[in-house]
Amino acid sequence: MKRIILPILLAVALLAACGPAATPTPVPTAVPPTTVPPTAAPVPRTLTIYAASSLTGAFQQIGNNFETVHPGVTVTFNFAGSQTLSTQLIQGAAADVFASANHTEMDKVVAASLVTQGTPRDFLTNILTVILPPNNPGNVQTLQDLARPGLKLVLGDTTVPAGKYAHQLLTNLSHDPTFGSDFSTRVLANVVSNETDVKQVVAKVQLGEADAGIVYISDSVAAPDLKIIVIPANLNVIAKYPIAALTNTPQSHLAADFIAYVLSADGQAILKKWGFTPIIP
Repeated sequence: MKRIILPILLAVALLAACGPAATPTPVPTAVPPTTVPPTAAPVPRTLTIYAASSLTGAFQQIGNNFETVHPGVTVTFNFAGSQTLSTQLIQGAAADVFASANHTEMDKVVAASLVTQGTPRDFLTNILTVILPPNNPGNVQTLQDLARPGLKLVLGDTTVPAGKYAHQLLTNLSHDPTFGSDFSTRVLANVVSNETDVKQVVAKVQLGEADAGIVYISDSVAAPDLKIIVIPANLNVIAKYPIAALTNTPQSHLAADFIAYVLSADGQAILKKWGFTPIIP
C-alpha cells in the first residue's frame, strides 16, 4: 500500500511544479490630479444712479443689496433735488438711471430724448407731513398753528418737488372751511427759508433754525428724533416717483436689472421700511 501512495504523491508534486507561474499584482501608477481652471474674476463695473434726495436712505440699502447679487458692480449715487438732477442730465452729465420725486422733472429729461423707450415707471408714492424739533420751541400742536404770527417755518423752494407739493397742500387746506380761505397766505408769511433740497429742510428743523417744516413722511422716518403732525389724508398730497433708464448708459442691461430690483418684492419692501408707499403691494 505504501508503494502505491508514494508514486502518486510524487506525480502530484511534479504537476504542481510544471504549472503556470503566478502573475504578479501590478503596482498602481499615480494618477495626476485634475487641474481646475481658476474662476475668472468679475469685470468691475460702475452703475451711476441720479436720485431725489428723499430716496437717500432707501436707495443706499437697495444699492448695497444690488452689489451683493451682482459681483464686480459698484453702485454710486448722486442725491439732490430732482430739479438739480434733471438740469445736470440735460447739460450732459453721464448716468445710468434717473429716479425723480415728481413727473415734472422726469418729463424734462424725456423731452430731451435722454430716457430709454419703455420707461419711466412709477415705483412708489409719498405723502407730506409737518416736522417739529424734539423740544417743539414753537409749541406747534395743530396744523392751524402754522399760521400763527411769529412762527418760523421752512419749506422746499417751489422749484423743488417737495416745495411744490407743500404749496399744493396749503392750497388744499385753504379750501377747507376749518382753516379759512386765507390760511395759505398766513402760513407763507411765516416762511423764513426756502430750501433747494428737502434734506436741507429737515436739517434746518433739527438744528432748531425753524419751528416747523413740511417734508415727505419718509423724511420723518429717516429722522426719528423729530416730532410730526399728521396731515389728514383727504387734504394731503400724493407724490408719485418715476424711475427710468437713460439712453446714454453704456450698460443698459445692468440699468434695467437695477430698475427691476427696485420694483421687485425685496426692493418694494425696503422702500416701505423707509416710509414710502410701494407702488406694487
